[in-house]
Amino acid sequence: MTKEISIGSVTIGGNRPLVLIAGPCVIENEDATLRAAERLISITAAVGVPLVFKASYDKANRTSVTSFRGPGIKEGLRILAKVKSSFGLPLLSDIHGIDQIDAAADVLDVLQIPAFLCRQTDLVVAAAKSGKVLNIKKGQFLAPWDMANVVGKAVDSGNDRLILTERGVSFGYNNLVSDMRSLPIMRQLGYPVVFDATHSVQLPGGQGGSSGGQREFVEYLGRAAVATGIDGIFMEIHECPDMALCDGPNSVQLDDLAELLKKLKAIDAIVK
Repeated sequence: MTKEISIGSVTIGGNRPLVLIAGPCVIENEDATLRAAERLISITAAVGVPLVFKASYDKANRTSVTSFRGPGIKEGLRILAKVKSSFGLPLLSDIHGIDQIDAAADVLDVLQIPAFLCRQTDLVVAAAKSGKVLNIKKGQFLAPWDMANVVGKAVDSGNDRLILTERGVSFGYNNLVSDMRSLPIMRQLGYPVVFDATHSVQLPGGQGGSSGGQREFVEYLGRAAVATGIDGIFMEIHECPDMALCDGPNSVQLDDLAELLKKLKAIDAIVK
């Protein structure tokens, strides 16, 4: 059984029901972000799934220099603060450098260490010292047992409020594969484990100047992951994925989310 972690009004881990971490890949503008949050509240309340809202103020890891990155930290955190004040949702977003930690920690409930940065010792240590919950994504280049060393960096820095997220591993060129063995292996470290169902179907750089994706497989991987007994599921959503400014090909359409969550919740109930 994994450690229970409190994130505002949400608790993840232990033997508690599945938690959803969801939101648009990137903050496109204030209105769209607030609409997404309001829709997610309505959907998750109806289905009965706890929600942590996720949106990135800056997507530093982009395929092309011309790719949309978001509004930046100052404007992005202002919009996320408005999400919190308007709806009371716990918030998660990525940090990409030590210089972002203080400002992000003033607004966010969870600081996310991106997969490509999970081995950056200084970043992990500094983020851990903030005292905030950390969601550390397993790098596409790591084995699940390698995360023990990443966890050690945070714990040795005084923070054991950790969540570990699987988002697939590089498999040849422009492709990822999800090994479901990774989920119970990482849970043996004692911390809540989340499966990122939408990044796991991403095709990195698959469209030349941007990443592609296969959102039609999100449900299948999500169902398989939940059946292993994970603590949370991570999904990027959009009201119109084909028009999204970032990660549209692997984002779930908001209109499809409720039925998907019902299936995942049913599987979670059987397992737990």
